[in-house]
Amino acid sequence: MAKGYWIARVDVDDMEQYKKYVAANAKPFADYGAKFLVRAGQFENPEGGSRSRNVLIEFPTYQAALDCYQSADYQAAIKLRSAVATSDLVIVEGYEP
Repeated sequence: MAKGYWIARVDVDDMEQYKKYVAANAKPFADYGAKFLVRAGQFENPEGGSRSRNVLIEFPTYQAALDCYQSADYQAAIKLRSAVATSDLVIVEGYEP
């Protein structure tokens, strides 16, 4: 079964308030087996647009990635983030040759 991934790009307007979102998303991420592969860090953007933070999160399955996003705990966390950050998120199924 293919893994699932969240690919997120984020601009944070208030880092202190954003930390509340980070604390709130820890539970749903743990519940659904999320593993951070990229969490901010240095980057270059040779093509297209970008945001200040890039995040790549791996889930054991594509369904787990979808279920985490739709969970009540994550939906509550989104409310904390949406007031202090602008983000783009794609949930994608991994490739298995």
